[in-house]
Amino acid sequence: MIVSSSLRRLTLLAFALSGLAGCGADMDGLDSYINEVKSRRGGRIEPLPEITPYAIFSYTADVSGARSPFAPDTPQAAAESNAMGPDENRVKEHLEKFSLDTLRMVGTMDMEGTEYGLVQSSDGLVHRVVPGNYMGQNDGRITEITDSEILLVEIISDGIGGYVERDAAVGLAN
Repeated sequence: MIVSSSLRRLTLLAFALSGLAGCGADMDGLDSYINEVKSRRGGRIEPLPEITPYAIFSYTADVSGARSPFAPDTPQAAAESNAMGPDENRVKEHLEKFSLDTLRMVGTMDMEGTEYGLVQSSDGLVHRVVPGNYMGQNDGRITEITDSEILLVEIISDGIGGYVERDAAVGLAN
């Protein structure tokens, strides 16, 4: 085993040396090409374009009398937006645990003169709802029940600390 191992090493070394010997031969063509490229006259490089300095705007509300960019457009709109909001003291109803896209209207029912909407939640249960009930996660109050849909008004954040109303609907499932 020792003899064959050292024989293998010698053979491998011989191949490596013969391969390296071939790399050093006839470099004259490469040297002449490098000398030719170095002797060429250099081209003209165009100067960089002038950069115009950015005009800095310093905002001072007191001096210019301009509206603050961090305040709503009108004080009245801000007051109306903040006046509306979800009733935090109201007891949440069962269907408010589910988002509207997981609720399905499966029909209507008229019982003793009252029109009910039938809503199936993602847990598989069917619930009766009437106008005034809440469902969905955005304080959606049911305003009307028709044969084909349940109409709601949701209260959502306007992004600047207030709330706005948005119409929504849950349609009859096929």
